[in-house]
Amino acid sequence: MIKLQITENDDRQRLDRFLRKYFKNAPLSRIYKMIRKDVKLNGKRAGEDTMLCAGDELTVYISEEEAESLCRSRRPAGVKKQFRIAYEDENIIVVEKPFGLLVHGDEREKKNTLANQVVDYLIEKGDYVPRRERTFVPSPVNRLDRNTTGLVLFGKNSRTLQSLNRMMREKGYVEKYYLTIVSGRLQKPLTLSDYLTKDHDKNIVKVWRDKDPSGNEGKAIETIARPVAWAKGFTLVEVELVTGRTHQIRAHMQKAGYPVIGDEKYGDPAVNARIRREYGLSTQFLHAYRLAFSSALPPLEYLAGKTVTAPLTDFMETIRAGIFQGDFDEMMNRTGIDRR
Repeated sequence: MIKLQITENDDRQRLDRFLRKYFKNAPLSRIYKMIRKDVKLNGKRAGEDTMLCAGDELTVYISEEEAESLCRSRRPAGVKKQFRIAYEDENIIVVEKPFGLLVHGDEREKKNTLANQVVDYLIEKGDYVPRRERTFVPSPVNRLDRNTTGLVLFGKNSRTLQSLNRMMREKGYVEKYYLTIVSGRLQKPLTLSDYLTKDHDKNIVKVWRDKDPSGNEGKAIETIARPVAWAKGFTLVEVELVTGRTHQIRAHMQKAGYPVIGDEKYGDPAVNARIRREYGLSTQFLHAYRLAFSSALPPLEYLAGKTVTAPLTDFMETIRAGIFQGDFDEMMNRTGIDRR
């Protein structure tokens, strides 16, 4: 038999989910057979939906050899750090994701991801020690497309990660702002409220003013776009992402008649060709530049009122300056947009 002590980072997990993470190589049938026959919680049988608490003791009546085979994993070699740190404390880290880097792996790239780079950084720093953890790994709570740059927020411990996920999911906690350049002259702020459906095979989304007439209800989306400056048939826009759906900003702005420049999926092909010739931009101009914490759940109350920002990348700033004359900060200040 083996004994497992439930730590703070394992706290408040269902028994079956804990075991699935701990015995990562075990099929589901083996996990539920363990729960029925081979597991005791604090000396007693427990159901699959039992919530674990820090300090609990699990006794698993399997051999050490089987346990080792069901737990065994080979961590890939470390990957080169490509991100910059915008803010870090004992609970969270906010990093600036560069162009071309996935947040999580996909079928083509599993190793060199932002999530792996951040974990490697925290291991090297001593903030995360894998051999001490049974099921927890520092993880991001927001995602950006491969070619969208900017801020990604990570939780460094389990309690923080649970709070951050709720804060991102519910209104009133974290405001998410992006910078983009769109085709056309947006003269006044837009509040866009529609529905979004996704074609998973083609990895594209469609925005509907009303629910999809085909019967697929889709998901409600809300986007607020505020113009910052106009020039040469383009508008520099600050976008507040009220809901967070796949390709939401890109598809919503296209539906409103202001496609994001460089966007191969939702943009204007003629405009994109011009932008590519003049500036070398071949993908969407979209940057997650500001996170504002209006309020925060424990243990993050100290973040209330805090704002984290990330400047445009050098390449993006060159494009912005080429289209819109003038200093960026002065331009933003003239709009009266509160950027605290």
